[in-house]
Amino acid sequence: MINNHSAITIYSTSWCGPCASAKRLLKEKGFAFDEVDIEEKGMTREDLYEKTGGRTVPQIVIEGKTIGGYDKLLELESNGMLIT
Repeated sequence: MINNHSAITIYSTSWCGPCASAKRLLKEKGFAFDEVDIEEKGMTREDLYEKTGGRTVPQIVIEGKTIGGYDKLLELESNGMLIT
């Protein structure tokens, strides 16, 4: 279960539609999260891979574990795993 006390980080870019959707879903559910815009930080896709294990955005990290992107977040939501 992921609750509103879970530490959540989203690695994103400003132009990414799935990134915006993931952030919107978390906000609607009342979750706080840290956002890391990889372009603002000057991170390459290789840097992102080293940090999260994924090269695409968004990469969502919950309690230090990468869950993947927006599709995986939707899967958690549909399975009732996002509890506020």
